[in-house]
Amino acid sequence: MGLTARVRTRDGWAVAHAVVTVTDMTGTQVLRAEADAEGGVHDPTPLAPGAYTVIVTAVGYAPFAAGALVTASRRAEVGAVTLARIGGTELPPPGVWTVDPAHSSVAALARHLGISSVHGRFTDFSASIEIAPAPDEGTKSRVEAVIRAASIDTGNATRDRHLRSPDFLDVERHPEITYVSTGLTPVGPDRWTVHGELGMRGVVRPVDLDLAYLGTGADPWGGTRAAFRATTELHREDFAMNYNQVVQAGIAAIGTTLKVELDVQAIQGIQGMEGMEGIQGIQGMEGMEGRGA
Repeated sequence: MGLTARVRTRDGWAVAHAVVTVTDMTGTQVLRAEADAEGGVHDPTPLAPGAYTVIVTAVGYAPFAAGALVTASRRAEVGAVTLARIGGTELPPPGVWTVDPAHSSVAALARHLGISSVHGRFTDFSASIEIAPAPDEGTKSRVEAVIRAASIDTGNATRDRHLRSPDFLDVERHPEITYVSTGLTPVGPDRWTVHGELGMRGVVRPVDLDLAYLGTGADPWGGTRAAFRATTELHREDFAMNYNQVVQAGIAAIGTTLKVELDVQAIQGIQGMEGMEGIQGIQGMEGMEGRGA
C-alpha cells in the first residue's frame, strides 16, 4: 500500500532531497513524502482508489508532475522519475564565474556558554570560480577567495572589536583570509567535496568544503548565474586562536569549533568592480521603482 518512487537526475544520480506530493482531483494534498539517501520514496499510507496527481520537487531542479491511477491495491507505484536541472545543464557551463557579493554571504556560527549560538558574517569579500570542461572538472576546476578579516560583523560592536584583536583574527597583522582550492571529489548528483587550503591569522591549513550546486539560470540583467551552498567546520586552535574564558562548571564561554556556511551566487564571466557596481546599481534602481520612488 501507499507510494513508491525513485528520483534520479538525467545522469542517474539519486536526488536525496526530493519531495513527492500527491494531490487528489480537487487539488487537495493527500500525501507528502521525502526521498531517502538513495533517492527512494516509500510511504505506507494507503490511498483510496481514484485519480491523483504526483508532483516531485527538489531545490535546483525543474518540478515534475504526472497523473497516477490508484486501483483496489490502494498504492501508487510511480517508478523512476527523472528531474532536469534548472537551466538545462547538469553542471554550470565551463569557464570563469565571478562571485556576486551583493547576493552571497560568508557566515560563521560559534557556540556560546554551551547553550546558544553566536552568528557572524564577513561583509567584504571577493571570489572567482573556474569550471573546467568535462572530463577535467575535478582536477582543473578552481576556487579562489579573499575575505577582509576586519569586516567581521556579529551585531555587537564590542564583540566585533575583540574578534578583530590579536586574541582572534588579529586583523592589523593579518588583514586577509584566503582560500585556494586544490581539487574536487564528487560525492553525489549535485554535491562535491572541495579540497583546498585556508589561510587565516598567518596559518595555512587544509580545509574541505561540502559543496552543493543549486542550479543555473538567467538573471534580469542579461547575465547567467549559478548558485552554490557550502559548509565546513573549523577548529580555532588550528589557526592559533586559543583565547577562551572558562565560566562556571568548566564551561567555555566560546566554543572551539566554528561552523562556516557559504551561500554563493556567481555570474558567468569575469566581472570587474566597475561591472559589479553597475549591476548592483541597476538592481537598486529597480527596487526603488518597485516601491514607487
